[in-house]
Amino acid sequence: MVDSEQEDEETVRDAVESARSGAPAVGAVVRDRFSSDEIFQRIIAAADEEVTSSSRELFFSALAGGFAITITFLLYSSMSATMDGDPLLSVLLYPLGFIYIIIGGYQLYTENTLPPVALTLERLASIPELLRHWLIVLSGNFAGGAIGAVALTWGDVFSPEAKRAALSHAEHGIETPVASLFAKAVFAGLIVAGVVWVVYASRDTISRLVVIYLAFLAIPLGDLFHVVVSFTELVYLVLAGDVGLSIGITQFVGPVLLGNTVGGVVLVTVVNYFQTSERRLESARFEGVDRQLSIREWLFGTLVGRSYVSMIDTSEAVVDDDTYRILVPIGNPRTESEIVNLACILASERPSAVIHAVHIVQTPPRASMSYDHNQRERIITESNELMESVREIVDSYDVSYESSTVVSHRSFQEVFTTTERERADLVVMGWGTDRPWGDARAERPIDELTSRLPCDFLVLKDRGFDASKILLPTAGGPDSVLGAEVARACRSVLGSTITVLHVVDSPNEHESGEQFLAEWAADNDLGDAELVVDDSGDVGDAICRESREHSLVIVGATEKGLLSRLVTESLHFDVLNEVDCSVVLAERPDSRTIFERLFGD
Repeated sequence: MVDSEQEDEETVRDAVESARSGAPAVGAVVRDRFSSDEIFQRIIAAADEEVTSSSRELFFSALAGGFAITITFLLYSSMSATMDGDPLLSVLLYPLGFIYIIIGGYQLYTENTLPPVALTLERLASIPELLRHWLIVLSGNFAGGAIGAVALTWGDVFSPEAKRAALSHAEHGIETPVASLFAKAVFAGLIVAGVVWVVYASRDTISRLVVIYLAFLAIPLGDLFHVVVSFTELVYLVLAGDVGLSIGITQFVGPVLLGNTVGGVVLVTVVNYFQTSERRLESARFEGVDRQLSIREWLFGTLVGRSYVSMIDTSEAVVDDDTYRILVPIGNPRTESEIVNLACILASERPSAVIHAVHIVQTPPRASMSYDHNQRERIITESNELMESVREIVDSYDVSYESSTVVSHRSFQEVFTTTERERADLVVMGWGTDRPWGDARAERPIDELTSRLPCDFLVLKDRGFDASKILLPTAGGPDSVLGAEVARACRSVLGSTITVLHVVDSPNEHESGEQFLAEWAADNDLGDAELVVDDSGDVGDAICRESREHSLVIVGATEKGLLSRLVTESLHFDVLNEVDCSVVLAERPDSRTIFERLFGD
C-alpha cells in the first residue's frame, strides 16, 4: 500500500515537473554562453595581465605581432596578383596574420590594447598606465611591421605582379582623403572591438577562429584600414617606391591610428561597458568603490599615488598617529617565521609598536583567474588560515598585530603601495628566489628607485636566523645607525653579544679608525660592544673573516641603494655569497640624488 502511494506521488510529481511538450517545467537553466557581466569579468582578467606585464615582455610580444602582420600583407598582395584583383578571392587569406596573433597570444594594437580600457573605466588602472601600455604595444607593432616590410623589399619575396599589387595597396591608402581614412578606420576599430568582446564570449577555439576570420575579412571587403597593416604597407612603399615617410605618417597612418583608437574605445565605452550591470564593479575587484583609484590617481597615476589596484587587498589606510608601524611582507607564511621573529624583536622595544603582516600572493604570468565574490572569499579564508602561524609568533612576544592579504601580478611594487597606505615606519622583509618578489626585475619599481624610500627597510637573507653573536660593520652614515638599532634590540631581547667592525685603508690609519669607532659606538649606545678595526683596506674580506665567529651580520647600504641592488640582482655581492650566517641589510632614507639612487654613489 505504501509503495503504491509513493508511486502515485512520483507520477503526480513527474506530471507537474514536465510540460506538455516533454520539457522540464521546473529546475534551473544551464546557459551555454556567458552573460555580459561574465564577459566583462573575463576582459577585466585579461586587462590585469596586460597592464601588469613588463615593458620588455609587452614590446617583444608586440614585435612578434607586428611581424606576423607581414603575413597578411604578403598574402593580400600575392592573392591580388594571382586572382587578377578579384575583390572577393583576393582577400580570402587576409585574416591569417590576425589569426596567428590572436590565437597565439601576441600583442596587437586595437586587439590587446582595448581590454585595459575597461580596467581604466573602472578606475582600477590610471590613464597614464593605459597610455604606457598603448605606446609600448604600438611601438612594438610598428617595429615588427617595419622589419617585415624590409624583409619583403630586400628579400625578393614578391613576384613582379605581387610587388605591383603591394605598391597599389599602399598608394591607395595615401590617395584616400584624410576624412575618409578616419571614418573607415573608425569602423575597423569597431570591428576589432567587437572581436575582443565576442572572443571572450566564446567557449572554444573553433568559435574564436571563425569570429576572427570573418571579422578581419570584413576589413578589406569593406575597404577599411587597420593601423599596423597600414604602417607595414607604408614602410614597404617608402622602401620600394618614392613616397616620403613623413607624408605617409601624416596623410595615411596617423588618421588610421586615430580612427582605430576612437572606434574601438567608443564601442567598449558606449556599447559593451554600459550594457553590463552595476554589479560588474563588485565582482571585478571585490571591494567596489572602496578599492578604486582616486580621481587624482586616475588622472596622474604614480605622480600622485597609485596607478593600479591589485586584485585583492584587504588592508586599510590608517591615520597618522604616534604608533610605530612595522610592515612585514610575507610570501609563504609556512617558511618565513624568522622574518616575523626579527620584526617582533624590534617591536618589543617600542611600547606603541604594531606589526602589520601582509600576505602577498603573486599570480603567475598569463594565469587565468575568475573574478567572482566566492573566489575572493576563498582566497582570503585560505590566507587567514596560513597566517595563523604568524599570529602565534607575534602573540608570544605580546606585540600588537594586524594582517591583510594582497593578490597581485606585481608583488614587489605592492610592498611599497602597502607601505605608503599603512604609513609604515619600518619594513622587514626576506629576500631569495623563493619569495614572490624575488623576480622584481620583471616589474617596474621605478618610483622606488627615483624617489626617497618611504621608510626604513631591513632585508633578511636567512640562513638559519641566530642573533646570539652579531657582527655590525660600519663606516658611519644613517644606514649603519639603523643597523645599530637592530643590534641593540637583539641585545635587549635576546642578550646578544655585538662586535662592531670598521675597516680602514692602511695600518697608518689604524689609530684614527679606533678613535672614530669608539666615538661612533658611544653615540649609538654600543659602548660595551667589542670594537674591531681592520686595516687591510678590503671591506668584503674583513667582513668574511670576522663573520666566521658570528651568527648574524648586519650591513648598512652605504655604497649603493639597497633597492637598486635588489632590482638589478647585484644584491648578491661577495659578502652575501661567502658568509655562512644570516645577513640583514639595512637602508634608511637619506638625501641621495636621483642619479645616485639609480646608479649608486
